Amino acid sequence: MVLGEIFPRETIVVNLESTEKDELFEELVESIHKFCPNLDRVAAVEALNERESKMSTGIMHSVAVPHALVSSMKKTVGAIGVSKSGIDYDALDKAPVHVVFMILGADGETEKHIQILKQLALVLQNPGIVDKIVRCETASDVFNLISKTEESLSE
Repeated sequence: MVLGEIFPRETIVVNLESTEKDELFEELVESIHKFCPNLDRVAAVEALNERESKMSTGIMHSVAVPHALVSSMKKTVGAIGVSKSGIDYDALDKAPVHVVFMILGADGETEKHIQILKQLALVLQNPGIVDKIVRCETASDVFNLISKTEESLSE
């Protein structure tokens, strides 16, 4: 189970307060920082913004996957954010984003970073998964849904 290791329950935020991308990055980086206190929050937000300046990571309807490599990270850790009302994200389809999978990887873990993105893409191809995530009430609900969906891929 790749995604369950990358997105721990402690970094899942089911009721995001953010309404814009900049706020969102701060909110989810803070969530990861609580789990990984050595994370340089300023460097993480800068890396995310630099990546975002190349092309929006609002990749599919209602979903964004901001990601970056950060030197203060010792391992790859992610956060999942859920917004019932949606976030103005400047997504490719111009629609608001409701589910965000933020991934912060350690320098030198490029291959692992790519594998995580591939695994996440497979999970997101599951019909109705985004709507199911948005309906989740707790971080454990989101974690369990993602884990079960990922497990079903290997059956």
